[in-house]
Order: sequence, then C-alpha cells, then structure tokens
Amino acid sequence: MSADIAVGPVGEDAREAVCESVFDCVGNTPIVALRRLFREPGREVLAKLELMNPGGSMKDRSARYIVAAGLADGSIRPRSTLVESSSGNFGIALAMAARVNDLRFVCVIDPKTTSANAAILRRLGASVEMVTEPDESGGYLHTRISRVNELVAKTPDAVWINQYANDRNWQAYYYGTGAELATQLVHPPECLIAPVSTTGCILGCARRLRERFPSMRVIAVDAVGSVIFGGNPGAREIPGIGSSRVPELCRPGEIDEVVYVDDVEAAQGCRELVAAEGIFAGGSSGAVVAAIRKLMPALPEPSRVVAIFPDRGDRYLDVVYDDEWLAAAQQRSRNQADTRSE
Repeated sequence: MSADIAVGPVGEDAREAVCESVFDCVGNTPIVALRRLFREPGREVLAKLELMNPGGSMKDRSARYIVAAGLADGSIRPRSTLVESSSGNFGIALAMAARVNDLRFVCVIDPKTTSANAAILRRLGASVEMVTEPDESGGYLHTRISRVNELVAKTPDAVWINQYANDRNWQAYYYGTGAELATQLVHPPECLIAPVSTTGCILGCARRLRERFPSMRVIAVDAVGSVIFGGNPGAREIPGIGSSRVPELCRPGEIDEVVYVDDVEAAQGCRELVAAEGIFAGGSSGAVVAAIRKLMPALPEPSRVVAIFPDRGDRYLDVVYDDEWLAAAQQRSRNQADTRSE
C-alpha cells in the first residue's frame, strides 16, 4: 500500500506517494513496440516488459500474490518457513517476499542455476539447497521436488509454495499482467505469445485478455527438450523456460499453438533484441523473439502480436550472452543433428 504524506509549508497542497515495501512497486510494466527488430510491413510486435519489475522478473507478481494471500487466509503463518524449487527468478522473488514479511525461505536449486541467481538468493537471506543428481529425464526438476518434500517433512511450520500446482500462480497474472494488458491495449491483438515453464503466466494473461478480445490466439513458446505439451524429453541449458514434468496447472486446450525453440535460437534471439532495441533480456525472452521469427511468415496482414518478456539479462551473462557458452551450444546442436541423420 502507498501512503500519501503531506510535505512543504503549512497550507501547501503538495503530496508525495511513498511505497510501504519493494513489493508495492511490482507491476505497471510498460509495453514497447519492437519496430527496429521486426520491420515486416503490416505486422506490429509489442512487448510487455515484465523484466522491469523490481526483482527483475514477472515472478515478482506470483510471489507477492501467493504470499500475501497465504498470510491473509492463514495457510502461511507468521514466522513460517517457505520452501520452493526454483531455477532462480521465482526463488529470488520469494526471497524478497520472505524478507518483507519476516519469513524464512529455503530455495532448492540445481547446477544449471546461473551463478548470478544463486548469489542473489544468498544475498537476500535465502537458505540455498543444491541438488546434484539428475533425474531419469536427465534434468533436475524431479530431484529438486524430492528434496523439497524432504525439507517440508522435517521443518516445523514449513510451507511448500508449489508454483506448478498453485492456482494463485495463474491468478497473480490474471489480476496483474493480464489486467494491465487489457487496459493498456485499445486495438485487439491477433495473438498473445509467451514462454512457458509452470504455465501460470500464459494462462492467467490469456484468460483475462480473452474476456476482452475473445478471438485472440494464444501461442506458447516452449524449449526443445521440454515435455509440457508432449515433446520428447531432452537436454536443456537455459533456465526459466520448459519443464521435465507437466505442471498441474497446464491446460493444453487453452493453448492454440506451441512453438519450440532450442538453446542456440534463444541465445541468438537475446542478442538480436539487445542489438536492435537495447532491451537486455533473459533467455526466455530470446526464445520468444526466435518464435516470432518463425511465426512471422504465416501472420496475416495486418496483425498485432503481444509478447511477454519475463526477465532481464544480467543474470544470463554466463549463459546466453557468453560467446564460449554459445559456441558450445552450437556444437551440441550440430552433434545432435548428426546423430539424428545417422
């Protein structure tokens, strides 16, 4: 909540708005037209810059909403310990929420978590648990969730947030990002395009926007190697997009199309975005850029695309923005192509 405080000489009608916490600064993110990056005539691409939230990602919204609602209904009690599995952004947002609300927080991560995200979590006061054994799919999500269950079982007053199954996840975006888009947009978009991991953001935004624009198509951007929509499991290196399990929230019937993007394409999308627009975004935003490139030839004229850019790029300096990392990813891609052709 913001407080209006009178300032200046007595009788002067000056007011200033002061936020009570950093979480009161979440939301009201801008939409930017990407006219330098996408120059195709008759096609307009707009980006909702969720990376401008104070914690650096759209996950500020779900962390704030889930924790506030839990404290209000008693499912999260004062001095509770929050426990969650996260590749970084949601963990960082929960660490902020724990600080603001005097809660404890344990975040379970894995070796693919960027060094920047791990350092930020610790600096925010989170206890960080690293799992190192991959699960049967070659990823770490199942191992992380197993560790979460162990921690909850042995920790008094522990609460597993469970972003993959918590309805308050998609509700945060229905009442947040989606509601803002419905107000910010006057002319109807042809489609909404967003990356997926828990599917909370894309579903919340789609449900809200379709109330105003019922003919809008919803396009999910998933990672090659993710199983969310029935894809073949495989190695993925970029955190924050894709999953090695199907989220309980997922409703494939509400998604019109899925576009798959690999690590190399996502990294190249990030680099194109910062070079053309000066927008320094994370790997999932680069995946969205790559997906729009793939979709562009089939878009009608005129058409308008609204994209979600989830997080900023400074946490990906040692991943998609690192030339050695990109060269290694390109080599892996060539090796996989050679294997498929044999």
